[in-house]
Amino acid sequence: MNSNRNTIFEEQASVVAHIHHPGAQSILRLLAPKTAKSAKPGQFVHIRVSDALPLRRPISIMLTNPEKGTIDLLYKHIGEGTKQLSERKVGEVLPMLGPIGTPFDVSDTSKRYVLIGGGVGVPPIIFTADALAGKADVVVFAGSEVEFPFALKPSTFILPGITGNTTLTIASLEERNIPCRLASNAGLYGCYEGHVPSLARDYLLALSDEERSRCVLLSCGPHPMLHAVAKLGRELGVPAQLSLEEFMACAIGGCAGCVVKTIEDGQEKYRRVCVDGPVFAAELLPEFS
Repeated sequence: MNSNRNTIFEEQASVVAHIHHPGAQSILRLLAPKTAKSAKPGQFVHIRVSDALPLRRPISIMLTNPEKGTIDLLYKHIGEGTKQLSERKVGEVLPMLGPIGTPFDVSDTSKRYVLIGGGVGVPPIIFTADALAGKADVVVFAGSEVEFPFALKPSTFILPGITGNTTLTIASLEERNIPCRLASNAGLYGCYEGHVPSLARDYLLALSDEERSRCVLLSCGPHPMLHAVAKLGRELGVPAQLSLEEFMACAIGGCAGCVVKTIEDGQEKYRRVCVDGPVFAAELLPEFS
């Protein structure tokens, strides 16, 4: 588990851009040089959304630009905290802690990383894909039940097992030569009709045994989706790393309010999602076995 210490910064992050999209989705760009320089895919920030709400909110990092010192966050307005966050204007300053958590393990560049994200679980998948571009084989599958908050375009990549009208990709990934396909149950044009783990399953089943043996599943999204990804990994013998979503209070490991049960070396343990996770190997999590 995560043994890093003194890796979290407190920054006064200023709003550089704040773009609102359909489906109560927003992309927030913050000037936060320390976090931008040190953040790794799968980590998150803990941000104070307004003076009226002292309790911070955890939000996954979607992209970083270390040269410009910025980070991008994608979030949905689903409660009072994120609603107030959506009202923040360019130039406002938001106290923030970051980067927090154990990231995805993408150290083995001989692997093919199959990234599966759903809803607000898509941002860390995009961050991971961006970090792996040009370094390792990577393919992205993203799902949403509302309009995607990204520029989309027809993909030029042919993916095994992906047929029919499943044609669209996220334009920024295509520009970085990262294959991607999209899934939705909302009838969105160019998307696979169904859940995103099923789309990934079609792809994996179409690979040769040798190709599949190189694959690792990395996933973030709602718990039902993570259960499906863990099941897919067990079915096909492909290891999986899951990034868990959990309610957090302190988000720095002090309150132990976000614990999850693990089985390690045959022993039952309780780990904190915020700092020991949010990323865990699926086989450590009995809830997903």
